[in-house]
Amino acid sequence: MNIAMTFKNFEPSDHLRRYASRRFEKLGRFVHKAENVEMTVVLTVDKFRHKADVQFSGDNISVSAVEQSSDMYATVDMVLDKLEVQLKKHAERMKEKRRNAGRAAIQEGLAPADADDADADVAPPLIEEEIVEPKPMFAEEAALQLAQRDEDVVLVFLNAENDRINVIYRRKQGGFGLIDPLQ
Repeated sequence: MNIAMTFKNFEPSDHLRRYASRRFEKLGRFVHKAENVEMTVVLTVDKFRHKADVQFSGDNISVSAVEQSSDMYATVDMVLDKLEVQLKKHAERMKEKRRNAGRAAIQEGLAPADADDADADVAPPLIEEEIVEPKPMFAEEAALQLAQRDEDVVLVFLNAENDRINVIYRRKQGGFGLIDPLQ
């Protein structure tokens, strides 16, 4: 990541240069795989107003932030916080894009092209929870009940033949499937 720093209307101390460089280098963790990442930092002092203007651009990413305060160190921290929020949102969008591409590939029967190991560790969020009390019935009876319900895709029941919890579900190709876990 290339960082170009420009100082206007003041001569910065070595400590300020090192501080700003160190802080902005931390943004590299959000774009570790991207190449050709450029960051332009313009720090300006006008009387009592300290202003930071940062342009961050690279492959498939372009964010910018402007912040001002009465202290240059605080201004650097504030603009850094703004950029971090934008880069986190961008990273989330890219992860979601990869997940959706992987899901589409799985639905088409293909293996996902660029699924990350990190994405495999993240479980999808639980959207809805339903508590059911399984009723004892035979598998054929459960299939009839599921066929009568239009919205339901699965039915959890207590199999009367073996006294185990079973799940019957609608198959995309038509018909039903039965899940009978061995205990």
